[in-house]
Amino acid sequence: MQIDSIEIYKLKIRFKTPLKVSIGVTEGAENVVIKIITNTGLIGWGEASPCAYITGDTQATNLVTAEQLAQLILGKDPLAIDARMTEINGFIVGEPSIRSAFDMALYDLAAKAAEMPLYQFLGGASAAEQPEREFRTDLTIGWQDTVEQTVAQAKEVLDAGFDAIKMKVGRSGLQDVAHVAAVREFAGPDVAIKVDSNQGWDYPTAVANINAMAPLNLQYSEQPLAVWDFANLARLRDKVNLPICADESVFDDKDALKLVAAGAADYLNIKLGKSGGIHTGLKINAIAEAAGLKCMIGCFGESRLALSASAHLALARPNITFLDLDSAYMFIDDPVQGGMQYDKSVGGLIHVSDAPGLGASFDESMLESYAVFTV
Repeated sequence: MQIDSIEIYKLKIRFKTPLKVSIGVTEGAENVVIKIITNTGLIGWGEASPCAYITGDTQATNLVTAEQLAQLILGKDPLAIDARMTEINGFIVGEPSIRSAFDMALYDLAAKAAEMPLYQFLGGASAAEQPEREFRTDLTIGWQDTVEQTVAQAKEVLDAGFDAIKMKVGRSGLQDVAHVAAVREFAGPDVAIKVDSNQGWDYPTAVANINAMAPLNLQYSEQPLAVWDFANLARLRDKVNLPICADESVFDDKDALKLVAAGAADYLNIKLGKSGGIHTGLKINAIAEAAGLKCMIGCFGESRLALSASAHLALARPNITFLDLDSAYMFIDDPVQGGMQYDKSVGGLIHVSDAPGLGASFDESMLESYAVFTV
């Protein structure tokens, strides 16, 4: 098998409501889609969802890099994933989002060639064979101007049947406490609530907020401090009685190893758009598992196609305990055919396709053609 051509597309879809966090606002998805076509007729799909204030790349930079990566792997064997990803990761420092899209398309192709759903290709079992795991995602509440608006958002989440809420925090001082306390009071004791600061606090503010929120029975604090501040993450973890989850601090397996060595986290957040794809995501999880840490899997602004890749990875690795795969739930339009589905009767429950590969493709009428490369 060899790669005959690679098609590159733009995808732009707005969120129902803009998502505001401590370091930026996201209005919707400005993504890049990769379609790898082989000489056997098999097709692999991938998707990049750049988030400039975290990943340092954009749709525009992804498009330029995609042309170069396409030329790099044209004519080569797509099933040799380790070789292809070694080439791709060695070609450029940065641009993790588009590297993830190529990675995703390669894994889609390999699983299709094996006639297996991706989770099975990765050595995992179906959800039915893992009854002890409830495969559900949380739903995120972004920054709201008032406590009343935050509670109104929480009501929408609970009315939709979700049993876990991720709250964006990171405001100055102790402003976040009132918002989180109000949601806990409204939601009751059984709803899982986690807080995500997106680097918004410094060390003293994080200590003060987490201690003030101690009675609220939170699940964990995600990325409370700056991405580079491993030393204070470790200090914070020793100081407070709440698990610490590293997100922006862990892009790849090297970061995971450093966090483990520093004792700076209880959980690691794998995002394919940060790690450059499944190839590195597997390494992050292996390091976490060896160190006795659980993982979560998160997202930026991916459609259900890229979320399908994340869901397959989570299904294949039980150490990935927490799911935050809600971005497509917030889309105005849905460009994906097949793939991961949100259960409309049980909020947050995710169903993963048993079709070969990702089990998902794009409605090409919703994509804007950018470039085509042919061997």
